[in-house]
Amino acid sequence: MNQTITPSAGDVELCAQETLDTSRWTSKRRDFLRMLGYGAGAATLGPMLAACGSSNAQSTSEALRAQLVQDAGFWSGVQGMFVLNLAKTFMNIGTAGSMPSTVLDVFATQNRAKAVDCLNGYSNLLDLRKAAAPGFGVDADELAFSANTSSGMCHAILGIDWAPGDVVVTTNHEHGGGDTPLKIATDRYGIEVSRIAMPVGNNQTAATYVSLFDERIRALKAQGKRVRAMMWSSPTYKTGTMLPIADLMTVVKAHQLISIVDGAHLPGMMAYNYGDLGMDFMSGAGHKWQCGPGSTGILIVRNKIRASNPLPLPKWFPIHTSSYSQLERTTNGTETYDIAATITSCGSVHTPMFMSLVQACKMWDEIGRKKIETYDITLASYLKEKVAERWGVDALYSPKDDPKLLSALTSFNPFQNKADVMNSQKSSSFVARLAAEYPQGFVIRNSNFPVIGAAAEHYGVRVSTHLWHDATDVDLLVEAMWDLSKKMA
Repeated sequence: MNQTITPSAGDVELCAQETLDTSRWTSKRRDFLRMLGYGAGAATLGPMLAACGSSNAQSTSEALRAQLVQDAGFWSGVQGMFVLNLAKTFMNIGTAGSMPSTVLDVFATQNRAKAVDCLNGYSNLLDLRKAAAPGFGVDADELAFSANTSSGMCHAILGIDWAPGDVVVTTNHEHGGGDTPLKIATDRYGIEVSRIAMPVGNNQTAATYVSLFDERIRALKAQGKRVRAMMWSSPTYKTGTMLPIADLMTVVKAHQLISIVDGAHLPGMMAYNYGDLGMDFMSGAGHKWQCGPGSTGILIVRNKIRASNPLPLPKWFPIHTSSYSQLERTTNGTETYDIAATITSCGSVHTPMFMSLVQACKMWDEIGRKKIETYDITLASYLKEKVAERWGVDALYSPKDDPKLLSALTSFNPFQNKADVMNSQKSSSFVARLAAEYPQGFVIRNSNFPVIGAAAEHYGVRVSTHLWHDATDVDLLVEAMWDLSKKMA
């Protein structure tokens, strides 16, 4: 689990190459690592799940466990890069991550250097953007640094040249970081917001979301409405459902819309190539799964025409900046100007924060973003199967069987009396007692959201699984949650 050592990059590489003696490991650890060896990411988990059938969680677990493990030593080394309190098990990365030791070192060193020489931060951080951009599949002019996801969503939404009557189609599971600028745009510019009621649970597929958005847009157009944009979260912070970006972009392009993605949990969790996906805006956090400092975010802005999205670039104005170009944006594959510089540059920025964020991004690139995604999603899939085995698949708010909808966030109803999930105080008590009454000190959270047909909002618990967790953590968590659910029945 969480170790106090801090191996060098060479140590980690050596660990990855070693053949380890696993004879004294627990069966749970061996089983999970067989899962990891299979590489149960979005591309590889699907065929196996389809073969198992979505109704039999146990057979799915057995299939996952049947694979050969190769990477045990590597992940043990990666876990040791963090300085986490060993008295607790932090499983709420969806709210805040943890800076690795080397990132903390950069932060401390650069803060001291800034103080020693009275350095200013008047910069658009081009060198840092150049270093980080390739890991996200874009160019430096398309990757801006923001203060956090909410900041990036404000940049994206409030910079668009809205007209009265423009309609934005979104969902009823959005975060305040996106909802707040939508409300401002509604009051200031007269836009309208149309919300799709989100399904929950395992009985949904990527095609579900394509149909929901496409049908809503067609219905609005039939009413004479001017639909201008689609906004959605991938994944939703409430249930962890990964709304399928590539699939939804087919709807965007078919209806010639602006695309805005609240991707708070994407950087550091998923290995997405944003140039290939082609959305107009993706706002993500630097301090969650990417494990950078607080007050850092990554905002991807489409700034040139690619095959992934041949639509014209939307008219957009900076709202928080020290620079402004009056040039019209490009109509071809070469940018007219560096739009990310305009967003990043606003007075004197705190450069050590973004130097540290880029150090974290460099670490992820060196480890391999796809490797991290596979680990995170596999571990979350293991947790979902365990939940389904104990509480039943209907307890899950997060889908588990369509690979396109998987994320490393798992949300479910932990209560023996299913109606208790509508009791906010009981849900909060469950989270607090899990941290206080069990020796592992599990740190998770709950979130409230509307459920179609429910008498009141549900307050499901949400678990984040990331680099410093392993199968033993999941097993112990499930046992603790099951025990607590019986105590609270």
